[in-house]
Formats: sequence, structure tokens, C-alpha cells
Amino acid sequence: PFVIVCNHQASLDLLGMVEVIPERCVPIAKRELLYLGTVGWAGWLSGIIFIDRHRRDAAIEVISHTASAMRRENVR
Repeated sequence: PFVIVCNHQASLDLLGMVEVIPERCVPIAKRELLYLGTVGWAGWLSGIIFIDRHRRDAAIEVISHTASAMRRENVR
């Protein structure tokens, strides 16, 4: 297992990240991106896990649930 951190600066950076991210990877993004029109829809449809950074308890719960699912399904 490993963690890839992408600090993209523009919407076009997403296209480059798609080429770098390995298969069977679980992407996580800040919840604010969910509300960016087509970017949010595309992220939601592609299975990105959105974390609400303003609600610490909810964020920890989502990350814990995701980690359990990752172990169970053997994904990165």
C-alpha cells in the first residue's frame, strides 16, 4: 500500500493525474470538489471518496470505513 498526494493547481491537472494513478486505487478528495459542476459529477461517478474537512468526526468515520473496505477488497 502507498499514498499518492496530488496538489493540482488547475482543472487540466486532473488529466495528468489519471495517467499517474495506478489501477485499483481509491481516490479521496475534499468534499468542496463535489460541488464544482461537471468536475464534481465526474468525481462522484468515478467513485471518489469525498471527505468533509469541516466535520472532523464525519471525516474520520469516512476514512475508517474506506480503510476497512480497502483491506477487505485488497486495493491501494
